[in-house]
Formats: sequence, C-alpha cells, structure tokens
Amino acid sequence: MTHSQSLRAFNARWMDRWHARLAARARPATGFVSQPEPRTIGYYARGRQLMAGNFLFAGQLVEAKNTSIWDAVPSDPRVANVVQGCVWLDDLAAVGDAKARDTGQAWVADWIARYGNGAGPGWTPDMTGRRLIRWINHGFFLMRGQDRAFTDAYYRSLARQTIFLARRWKSARSGLPRFEALTGMIYAGLSLAGMEQYVDPAVRALAHDCKVEVDVEGGIATRNPEELLEVLTLLTWAAQSLAQAGRDVPETLLSAQARIVPTLRALRHADGGLARFHGGGRGLEGRLDHALAAAETKHSPSEGLHMGYTRLSASRTTLIVDASTPPVGAASFDGHASTLAFDLTSGRRPLIVNCGSGASFGEEWRRAGRATPSHSTLAIEGYSSSRLDPPSRGASLRGELLAEVPEDVHCVPSTISDGMRLELAHDGYRHTHGLTHARTIDMAFDGRAIAGEDLLTTLTPADEAAFSRALDAEALQGIAYAVRFHLHPEVEASVDLGGGAISLALKSGEIWVFRQDGSAEMTLEPSVYLENGRLKPRATQQVVLTGRAMSYATRVRWSLAKAQDTPTAQRDVGIEDFDAHLTDIAKNA
Repeated sequence: MTHSQSLRAFNARWMDRWHARLAARARPATGFVSQPEPRTIGYYARGRQLMAGNFLFAGQLVEAKNTSIWDAVPSDPRVANVVQGCVWLDDLAAVGDAKARDTGQAWVADWIARYGNGAGPGWTPDMTGRRLIRWINHGFFLMRGQDRAFTDAYYRSLARQTIFLARRWKSARSGLPRFEALTGMIYAGLSLAGMEQYVDPAVRALAHDCKVEVDVEGGIATRNPEELLEVLTLLTWAAQSLAQAGRDVPETLLSAQARIVPTLRALRHADGGLARFHGGGRGLEGRLDHALAAAETKHSPSEGLHMGYTRLSASRTTLIVDASTPPVGAASFDGHASTLAFDLTSGRRPLIVNCGSGASFGEEWRRAGRATPSHSTLAIEGYSSSRLDPPSRGASLRGELLAEVPEDVHCVPSTISDGMRLELAHDGYRHTHGLTHARTIDMAFDGRAIAGEDLLTTLTPADEAAFSRALDAEALQGIAYAVRFHLHPEVEASVDLGGGAISLALKSGEIWVFRQDGSAEMTLEPSVYLENGRLKPRATQQVVLTGRAMSYATRVRWSLAKAQDTPTAQRDVGIEDFDAHLTDIAKNA
C-alpha cells in the first residue's frame, strides 16, 4: 500500500465517520411500507451457540455467557467486519424461539445505544448495507412484543443508516462491497416509509454496476467464486424486492444474473459446493443451489472458460482448474498464486483440494494460503507462480497485492479416444528461471480415471540462458520443484505397494489410488485445510512429488483412479455434520 493509498483510506474512514454523525441527526422512518420477507439463511446450531454465550467469529472463540455480543467480541477489525454486519441475526432467526428473539432484540437495542449516533467501526457502506438487509429481513422478529420506545429507536436507526448509505455508497470498493451497499439502500427505500426517494438512485447505480462489474462471461474482477455467489444472491434479492413492490427490474440487472448463473454452475462441484480459489470458500451448505434456483435462469455453462476456470466432469466426478491469469491491481487484494491448480470432487466427497483462505486465522495464515505451495499444482522451491507486492512501511498485509503474475496462460480443451483432455500452460517462472509450466490432465468418460503430466520446459534460447543462470546459482544441483496434491481432511491416505502407490479412502466407501511414473520421489506429508467457521486450521495430508530440473525439459507423470472393486454407483447419503461441529465448539476449544 503506497502513501497515497494509505492517505485515501484514512480520508475515506474520516468521511464515513463524518457522514455517520450527520446521519444521526436525520428524521426517522415511520414504519414499514409492507411486511418484509426474510430471505437470508442461518444455522440453527450456530444460533444456539450464540445464545449459550459461545461467540465464534473470524476464527476466534470467546466464551461469555449472559454477555452482550458487543462486549464479548474482541476489538479486531476482522471480527468487526463480521459482527457489525449483523449476519448473526440469521442464526438467531433460524432458532426462532422466544429466547432467540429476546437475544436478538437486546443486541440490536444495544447496538443502537452504543453506535447509533455514528460511532464505532460499523459505519462503512458495505457493513451498513449488510446490516440494513438483516434488520429489515428480520424486522418483525425484532419488533415482536417490544414497546414503543424500542420500535421508535429501531426505525430511527434504520433511517439514519439509509441516509448514511445514500451519502457514502460511492466510496465503497467496487464489486461485492458496492453491491451490498446498493442492495441495502434498495431494501430500505422499498420497505421504510419516508425513504422512498432513495430507491431510484440506488437502482440506477446498481444497474450501472451490473453492466460494468459483471463481465460478458459472468465473472467479476476478483475471480473469487464465493464472492460471485454473494453478488448473485444480492442481485436476486434486489430484483425480487423491486418486482414485489410493482417496480420495473432493470434489464441490466436481469442480464447480469443471466450471465452469472452459468458461470456458477460451471464452478459447482458434484457435492453442491464451489471450487475454492482466490479467497473464496465452498459457500454455506445449500446456499449455491438456493441462489441458482431463486435466479430463475436455466442457462447451462457454455464451452470455454468461466471467470478464468475450466472443468472436466463425468459421472459425478468434477475437476475444476484455475486456467487464467490471477486478478491484478486492486482486485488482487485476496488473490492467490493458484494458476493451473485444481479441485477434485467425487460424488459428495471432496478429494483433491487447495488449502483455502487463511484470512480468518490471522495474517500469517492468510499469506501462507495465498502461496503456490498451498495449492494442488507444481511450484518451484522458494517461489510462487505469482509474487506478492511487499507492503510499504506501516501498511498492513491486507494491502498486499499480487505482482509479477503469469502473463501468458493457455488452456486448450479437447476430446481423446477414451475421454477428455485439458492442455494448460503458464509462464510464471519464465522470468525467474526461464521455465514454462505445462500441465496436461485427462479424464476418462466414466469419471473413474484421471491421468496428468506436469512439465517444466524452456521455449526459446533466451529461456535456456535464463535456466542456465538459475542452474549455476544452485551449484548445478538442479532446480528443486514439488507437485502437490492436497487432500480433504476426510480422506484417509496410506502408502501402498511398497511406496509405489498411495490409497485414498473416502467416507462414501470409494477407494482411489494415486501413482506416478517414478521420475520423482513420492511422499505423503502433513497439510492443512483452511476453512471459515473453524477455530483453527484442520490437519490433513498431501501427496507430494519432488525432484530437480536438470535439463531444458523435465516432466513427471501421475495418475489417479478408482480401485477396481469400487462400484460405479456408490450410495452416499451422509455429509459432514457442520451442526455437530458447532455444537462441540466450546468443549473442543
């Protein structure tokens, strides 16, 4: 982050605080124009944990019974970003009983008392939009049984937050934060008496952003699949609210939805989760399918790339590859050096994964999760295919953007005699070592076998000279590389056949066998699975193929196939019980 960027960030925070204080003097809304329909989804078990005083946000657990959420959560910007948006209201509403309602009412009243005058960390456009959506969604849940003093304060605060948004939405970062701010304005303008004048400006701005921020392929600049899902969800909520109010839905909004849906379908694994790339996770259980159904768009993915990703799929085996250049510039603040990495899922069971975003576990984990070795692809020892731009003095790691990214990434899909093929390549190591990484992946038509090849090669005399210099720097010992295949934590791996194979057992009963051609050393090593909503990274394993590039072309071949006695159709009705995980949080902390 440069000095000018730091100054702009400071000015933005100052202006947010100034307009928040001004909005605190605004006239109140008088009530709901119509009864809002809750559209957000929460977890029953997480709601029960909140009521019990177990607060888990951004990877931090605080046990504080009979305590307001605002006293319990630590003063951490990552935690504030989660808590101040009041998404926890979804979880309390999922419980829905009198105790849950009393808890939600008390915490909202406490927020108004503490922060309603424009104080506190929650007065940014994106957090305010997120908070407005929840307060309005659960309006009657919050007001049921309350006295006039609470309802007056509640409506007054809604009005002040709406006016703040009307003044500050333009300062929100483009992409998801802007969509959250504008959707919150639309919600408030349609739902609250006296706020109608804010609907049309918000709709015009949202229509413009749909045209500018969602590209012709239905992607967004960050290339974050989970963020794209959130954008689609917000657009669907906005469209439904406008239609129910008898207003026209802008064509650009509908068109953006129609472009996004096929892209998300292309990024959906057979288990219903999203591919985990560039800071995104799998998404809340069922959230993707719900969003696709609510969008009422039946378009299927077309051939080619979708937001820079490609896929192979057959018989509920899905493999999704990052096959394009990483995000750049401001959009790369959460970008990963994941070029040519892939996720693999068999039925309802993830098999090969990327470690994921470590943002909820602190800056060091966040940085580690962005590096190439945290992805299922090849990396040259000590280097990532994209490098992080070092922050200036005093800047946080949050400001680190991707630099020196691959400029030339190729993806050529084709059909072979017994299956499908992807031929991929990137030049992320060409500048440092003169080497291009090429990857070929084949999948059989029945989805039972996958074969791959990873190649490090020079392409020109200039590349050969650069490789020779890199080789000299290593005292002619070769350029060390590793091809990593990170396993999902529920995969049980064991070395088999005297070290010649690794068996991978899924909870469904499937057995997959990993082999390689002997050109590299194969080991089974520890790894981690970084997942939001957990107290700490989950321990898992990775298959690692290591070697040294000594010549202008070095290749390693590998294969992954279902064991012969694994049935083609495997009954599997169980999925990971996330509710049980939440229930056991306190005693496992």
